[in-house]
Amino acid sequence: MKILFLANRVPYPPYRGDKLKIFNLARRLKERHELHLLTFAQTPEDLTYRKELEQIFTRVELVYLPKYKSAINCLSAPFNNIPFQVLYFRSDKLQQLLNEMLQQESYDAVHVQHLRMSPYLSNRKDIPRILDLPDAFSLYWERRSKVKRSLPVTLFENNERKRVLEYEKILKEYDMALTCSPEDLEYLKAQHGTKNLRLLPNGVDLTTFSKREHDYSHNKTLLFTGNMDYAPNVDAVVYFVKTILPRIRTACPDVQFIIAGQRPVPKVSELANEYVSVTGFVKDLAATYNSASVVVAPLRFGAGTQNKVLEAMSLGVPVVCSNIGFAGLGINSGEGAIMQTDSNAFANEVIELLQSEDKRRKVGQAGSEVIRTRFDWDIVTKKLEGYLEEIVR
Repeated sequence: MKILFLANRVPYPPYRGDKLKIFNLARRLKERHELHLLTFAQTPEDLTYRKELEQIFTRVELVYLPKYKSAINCLSAPFNNIPFQVLYFRSDKLQQLLNEMLQQESYDAVHVQHLRMSPYLSNRKDIPRILDLPDAFSLYWERRSKVKRSLPVTLFENNERKRVLEYEKILKEYDMALTCSPEDLEYLKAQHGTKNLRLLPNGVDLTTFSKREHDYSHNKTLLFTGNMDYAPNVDAVVYFVKTILPRIRTACPDVQFIIAGQRPVPKVSELANEYVSVTGFVKDLAATYNSASVVVAPLRFGAGTQNKVLEAMSLGVPVVCSNIGFAGLGINSGEGAIMQTDSNAFANEVIELLQSEDKRRKVGQAGSEVIRTRFDWDIVTKKLEGYLEEIVR
C-alpha cells in the first residue's frame, strides 16, 4: 500500500508519546509499504531531521509553524467553538500542500494523527482515512477538572473541555477511529455513540527496552520518567514529593527519588533536594530504568496508557501507579504494575516493594512477560496494518 501519514509533530527524535508512536509504527510499516509524511515543524531544529525521516518515508513534507503563529491562531477562539488544541495547529499552507499531495499521489489510505489534525481530512470521503487518537481527549479534560486549580485556570479548562467534547464528534466522519486504551474506547462510545472505533495500544520497542538482568537486590531508588513540561507529569511529581514521599521516607529513610525527563519546568526543578534529583533529558532511558528499584506513576489526570509504565514493565522493573492508564493495560494489579489511588495505600505498596526483594522480582518479571506478548511494537504494527487493509477494502 501507499500510505500518507499526516502528523501534528515531526516524529523524530522519538522521545515523546506522539512522536514515539508514529516513528515506531512507520519504521516497521516501511518494510512492506511506501510511506509519505506531511507534518508540522515547530522549531528550526525540527527542520534538520529531514535526512533521518527520509530513511523511513519516501516523501517528506515539513510545514514550518512556529509557536508564535500557533498563538495567533488561538486568538480566534472567542469567535468560535473550536478547541484551542485544534486552533493551535491550523494552517492554510498545510491544507494547500495536503490537497496538492492528494492530487499528485495515488494514496491507498491516510493515517491522521490526533484530534488536532482531524479537520484537514474530515470531508474527504474519496480516500480511506484512519483517525488515530492517542487518547480520549475529553476524558483527559474531565479528569483534569477534578484537580484543584485557580479560578481563571478552572474557567479556561472547563471551557476547553466542553469544546473538545463537542468537537470529538468529528471522528464519525472518518472510516475508522483508533484509540490506545479500552477505557478510552468505551468512554468515547458512551459519549458519542460511535461505531467506527477500534483499539490500537501503545507499544514498546523491545530492541531498546529489551529485558536485561535487572538487579533486584537494590532497594533505595524510586524513579519517575516523562516530559517534565507536560501538565499531568508535573502535577504527579509535585503530588508525590509533597504527599506520598514523606510517608515512604518514614519507613525507608535512605530512599532517593529521581525525576528523569526533558524540559523540567521551574515547579519541577524546585523539588530538587538531598533526596530528590531532577536530571533533565536522559539519553539512555533504559539504563535509568534499570537503576531503579521501583518506578512510580502517581498521575491524577490524563488518559490513554502511560509509556513510562510500559517501558518499566518491559525491563522487569516493578511499578506502582494510579488508575490513570491502568485499565488500558488489561492486567490485574501486581502483573508488572500495582494500582493504587489513595496516597497512603500508594505509599504502603512502594514500601512493601522496597522491603521485599522477592516481591520486586515477582512483580517485575510478570510485567516483562505482559509486554513481550501484548505490547511489542511489531504486534501493534500488524494490528494497524490490518485496520488499513480493512478500510481500503
